[in-house]
Formats: sequence, C-alpha cells, structure tokens
Amino acid sequence: MVVLLVVTFFLTFAVIQFLISRSAKPAGESAGTAPPRPPHRLPLVVGGFKLAENVLYHPGHTWAISESPQLVRVGIDDFAAHLVGKPDSVKLPVPGTWIRQGQPAVTVERAGRKVMLVSPIEGTVVDVNSTLQSDPSLLVKDPYADGWVMTVQAPDATTSFRNLIGGALARRWMEDAASSLRMLMRMPSGALAQDGGLAIDDLTPYLTKDWDKIAREFFLT
Repeated sequence: MVVLLVVTFFLTFAVIQFLISRSAKPAGESAGTAPPRPPHRLPLVVGGFKLAENVLYHPGHTWAISESPQLVRVGIDDFAAHLVGKPDSVKLPVPGTWIRQGQPAVTVERAGRKVMLVSPIEGTVVDVNSTLQSDPSLLVKDPYADGWVMTVQAPDATTSFRNLIGGALARRWMEDAASSLRMLMRMPSGALAQDGGLAIDDLTPYLTKDWDKIAREFFLT
C-alpha cells in the first residue's frame, strides 16, 4: 500500500511539472514548434555605402548569395548603385546564357552612356528580374533585395564563392573603394559621408575622371 502511494505521488508530481512547463511557453509557440527566426539585419554603412553582411562580393562591385547548393542570386552593391545613379535602362542576360565569373553580364544605360557590370559567379542564367525592365531605378534604390539582377545555376558554386570576399575583408575593401572614390570627386560637403552617414544618391556629376576610366577602376570592365 505504501509503495502504491509513493508511485502515485511521483506520477502526480510529474504531471503537474509537465503542465507548468507547457504554460510557461511564450504565446503563439506550441510544443515542437521552432522559435521565430530573428529579423533580417540591416546593412552596415561603410565609407558612406551600405554593405549587406549576408552576401559575398566580387571586386567589380557585384554580389552573390546561395539559395541552394547550386542556385545563386546575383545583384550589384550599393557602391555601384551610387555611381550608376539614375539608370534609363537595364539590359539583362537571356535565361539559358552561360556566364563566366568576372566577365560583363549586365549593361546599365544612362544618358546614352553604358555601364557594364561583371558576374560574381559562373554558371547558367535561369531567371532574371524582369521588373528592372519597367522600373530600372529599382536596381539602385534597393540593390540588395528587390533590385536583384538574376539567378544562376552554378554547378561549381563552391569554387566561385572562394574567389569572393565577405566579413571583415569586405568591410576593408569597401573602405578602400570609398577612399579611392573621394580622390576622384569634386566633393560638396557631405557627398561621401565618412562618419556612418550615407553618400548622396547620385555621385556621377561630381566625378573628375572620364567615366570609362572610372568603370575600369571600380567595375573592372
């Protein structure tokens, strides 16, 4: 009889503890449900330009992010967006086209002048952001999200990613690019912020060098 009472006591205690632990869960979280993902981190501001930390960068100021083992999304960075300024049109590669890492893949036209930007990845274009055809300004307004350029099926994505930069190295690279750009500008006060603020939207009117030289230096084209 005593043994039965002891067993009953411990069973009752275990049930009470279980009910308490369930009631202590946050509202909206049920047993077996993973906690909500943290919100997406805002880009850093380095040398006056936004630097997204979840992508890897090509030295030609384009970026890549893996969406699956072989599918990669591609875009231009905020530095390129500020130099392009106010695009009139964006020419994208045709899906099915094989593109090589470091080779021109996207053409942006502004006031009759063409700007070519390289692909950060090698592979076959499977999709392009057709919204850029009707609204080319999206390329520079939101370069890390809605202004993405294309997705690429990259059979050797791992090798391509090894040639890109991220983290502290990307921050240093962007600082160096911003510093080099300052040397090529007739800068009004605050055009290219150095204290955590953003550069003005369109830097092209303040450049002192020929545009072709600027493109070769920063876009590697």
